[in-house]
Amino acid sequence: MDKTRTHYDCVIAGAGPAGIFAALELVRRNGSSVLLLEQGPDIDKRVCPARDSGVCASCSPCDVTCGWGGAGAFSDGKLTLSPEVGGWLSEFVEAATLAELVHYVDGVWCEYGAPAMVHGALSKKFDVIRRQALVYGMTLVASPVRHMGSDRAAGILKAMHDDLEPRVALRTNTTVERIVVNDGVATGVVCTDGREYSADAVIVAPGRQGASWLVDECHRLGIAVRTNPVDIGVRVEVPAAVTEPLTSVLYESKLIYYADTFDDPVRTFCMNPHGVVSVENYGDVVTVNGHSYADHKTEYTNFALLVSTDFTQPFDDPIAYGKSVARLANLLGEDIIVQRLGDLLAGHRSTAERLRRSTVQPTLGGATPGDLSFVLPYRHLRDILDMLVALDKLAPGVNARDTLLYGVEVKFYSARPQLDKGLQTKVENLYAIGDGAGVTRGLVQASASGVLAARSILNGGTS
Repeated sequence: MDKTRTHYDCVIAGAGPAGIFAALELVRRNGSSVLLLEQGPDIDKRVCPARDSGVCASCSPCDVTCGWGGAGAFSDGKLTLSPEVGGWLSEFVEAATLAELVHYVDGVWCEYGAPAMVHGALSKKFDVIRRQALVYGMTLVASPVRHMGSDRAAGILKAMHDDLEPRVALRTNTTVERIVVNDGVATGVVCTDGREYSADAVIVAPGRQGASWLVDECHRLGIAVRTNPVDIGVRVEVPAAVTEPLTSVLYESKLIYYADTFDDPVRTFCMNPHGVVSVENYGDVVTVNGHSYADHKTEYTNFALLVSTDFTQPFDDPIAYGKSVARLANLLGEDIIVQRLGDLLAGHRSTAERLRRSTVQPTLGGATPGDLSFVLPYRHLRDILDMLVALDKLAPGVNARDTLLYGVEVKFYSARPQLDKGLQTKVENLYAIGDGAGVTRGLVQASASGVLAARSILNGGTS
């Protein structure tokens, strides 16, 4: 495709899974001319120092969250195949339509190399674990998972890149500054390098790194925005043998528990059997995350315990609240704090010597031994401790002295613009998709949102 042109059928801002799948759908369906803009580098130029050292170098923009493939390129590579998990697309389409979209995008991921094996499908073993969880007050959410692995996800996204490159105009290291709107209709974008591109439709897929930019643009354009909750918690690391009864059947256990003390929902998230703990940079704060690889196994399993927090008037900025908690951990722990559960319960700060004697050794080398009680609000900390007690009944050994807690883990669910069923804003021909638009929170639903918007464009603005 001629990359010197300045007008396209569609301009897409953001080359994460949402933007990639929108582009794939547009060129596959009718050969639309597409310009795909990405503020980060191309996928083979993305390098994260923290992946080797465990210490964040505060690159700008962050190569973990920015660049071709978005945050998904360096993620654990889980394709969650339940329509009930990974976002809020069910608020825009009927259940049957969402199920079809999930099936469709899963097939596309497989075309480009996602593995055939699916973990956690409904079975007698699943039902046994589900009943056991209910006895202990937890709900197990059915969530089949196709696991690509942190070492293979980038290669699969590279295959998508190589397929799309001859068919779209792709510009990396290019940041969209503003959306151009004339008489209530989106007509293009202006980039920070001064270049302007016009289009018949504009899709913004800014990812988590660009979420605040999208909110600012919505305010400028008079588009109503609604806040989503923020999830705050810790990453737990235990011997893999402790969670083996769950991970051998489910791979990832999605459990929800209403904590005894405050009755808040606490959930397990992003379980990584035989994995490693990692860091994630949001520009001004660093948070903890986790990965597991297809070909490299450790002796440990890690997972997040997250408490959902939703605010009402007068406070309406949950992202700022979550960042303030993360920033405190960064201040006290030089990014990430790690603490033994036994030390936390005894009111002690963990030290390097105590960690050295622990049966669980940190897989995140750059974490600082410390005290999470100085960081996490009491309510969140109490909720997490309640959940550990309940989870220990299902997987004995989780609530042990040497269990490691890393903090903090924060999941920022971006504010959502007002959208119609095709994910179009009140500005005609302007669509917002993916995690950065607050409609999804995972690879599969992000991909599905791109397909949904592309189909809406091809149908003349109707879903």
